[in-house]
Amino acid sequence: MKKHTIIVTALILFGIQAACQPSHKKNKEAEAIAQKEITPIQVPSENGLDRAYFASGCFWCVEAVFESVQGVQESISGYSGGHTKNPTYESSNTGRTGHAEAVEIIYNPKEVSFSQLVDVYFGSQNITQVNGQGGDLGSQYRSIIFYQNDAQKKSIDAKIKTLEKEVGKGKVAAQVLPFEKFWVAEAYHQNYERLHPENPYIQNVSVPRLNRFKAKFPELLKKDGAH
Repeated sequence: MKKHTIIVTALILFGIQAACQPSHKKNKEAEAIAQKEITPIQVPSENGLDRAYFASGCFWCVEAVFESVQGVQESISGYSGGHTKNPTYESSNTGRTGHAEAVEIIYNPKEVSFSQLVDVYFGSQNITQVNGQGGDLGSQYRSIIFYQNDAQKKSIDAKIKTLEKEVGKGKVAAQVLPFEKFWVAEAYHQNYERLHPENPYIQNVSVPRLNRFKAKFPELLKKDGAH
């Protein structure tokens, strides 16, 4: 009788646990449905320049990486991917806004393609780390790649499929989301790596990350070495 009770209890607990922890497949299906309900915003070209949006850990690091790329005119730090209006650095750091630290990339499509920017994005991060990069942990540091149209989404999906097939790469952690809005961060965050070379975080995290990227993609760098 006692053994029977234990088995029944175990089955009940297993059922509760299964109900509370939906499968990865169901999560993916729910995410896909949610994406279909959101029409991505297509940002129009201006003076021949396009814009792209990425999140990959601390925006100080990501901004510096993209500004080293040929064809990138400017990289702006900000917030995106969340549900609140007018996010700030303090509010996004709580993890309750849904926003991640992101960058807006203003680029010349005649010099660098969106597909190449996607290569830069994945090539400058740990693609398997969930909710963060390195020691920067939390949903505000999660990786997100935003698409503005079907062509961009197909390009991103194809790249992810290729990366996950490569030996040792593992599952790509980045979310792929329709672009809705980008909120520009506070002025003191802009060009932070370039303006604050003495900062210990810049010296120990941002610069090494930038140098690792440069070593991997020398053909994509600005000829004068500027960033």
